[in-house]
Amino acid sequence: MNQEIEAVVPLLRNSHKFVLTTHVNPDGDGLGSQIALAERLTDMGKHADILNHSPTPGMYLFLDPNHRIRQFDPNRDAPAIANADVIVVMDTNQPDRLRSMQNHILNSKAAKVCIDHHLDPDPFALHYIIADDATSTGELTYKLLLQLDRSRITPLIAQALYCAIMTDTGSFRYPRVDPEIHRIVAHLIECGADPVYIYHEVYEQWTEGRIRLLGEALDHLKTEYRGKLAHITVTREALKRTGTTEVDTDNFTVYPMSVSGVVIGILFVELTDGVKISFRSRGDIPINELAREFGGGGHKNAAGARLYNSYLEDAEARIIKAAEKYVR
Repeated sequence: MNQEIEAVVPLLRNSHKFVLTTHVNPDGDGLGSQIALAERLTDMGKHADILNHSPTPGMYLFLDPNHRIRQFDPNRDAPAIANADVIVVMDTNQPDRLRSMQNHILNSKAAKVCIDHHLDPDPFALHYIIADDATSTGELTYKLLLQLDRSRITPLIAQALYCAIMTDTGSFRYPRVDPEIHRIVAHLIECGADPVYIYHEVYEQWTEGRIRLLGEALDHLKTEYRGKLAHITVTREALKRTGTTEVDTDNFTVYPMSVSGVVIGILFVELTDGVKISFRSRGDIPINELAREFGGGGHKNAAGARLYNSYLEDAEARIIKAAEKYVR
């Protein structure tokens, strides 16, 4: 990883036009990493466009006071991708997760850089800054920015990176959190990140609809295999009834995992084109292997998958059955 960072630094220093993007339904890690890198590139006199397939969720709008992020419009934004010197894909290494931007990016002659902390990257980029043992893409972006200029972590950059790391570590409670990551966030606080403000914006600004949606999901919580697996479901009807979207289910997996004795937690979200599944596990249970059985992937204890053109009840039955061997 350090060698890749050293290879990417000259590319960033010697190029002028950049496009930064992240996965569909972006989270705090992808968005915070984008903002941090874009702010630094702008400070260096570069032109950096942030283009995403999906709109920015409301809880993360505070990260972007300069309104850098745009939802991709092919008529307006395709030329920026075609004419970029460098395209940086952040927090995903699978181009199909860029959705409407995928073909534009793959067809661009720009040098492509992938910064991510997930396994099994697709071969589309010139450079890969990837470490699956990193807590977050924010952690990798921090290390890249230090190589660019150690003295240039502004308060806005510090805020963005702190949010990226905080959200992808579950507020610093997941297994990969170690002394080094605490030293990193301590430095970000010294550079101007406000932990109280950031936590409040992300976790304490729920809409009434989102709280009602969680209540409905928890009301139907079920356990399997003598209480070792817990799962909750969000239906399309519940989303419609509460005026919420898929984005509002972010972090719902914490609740089935909070049940005493549970070692696997699963969230099912029914969508118009299929079912989204989020998996969590404890200890040595490789939940990413279960996700891979259904076309997904992720980390050992946190993974996801999407089953397109699948009925909710069928998806639930198949996945719960497949999970039995991991519980055992």
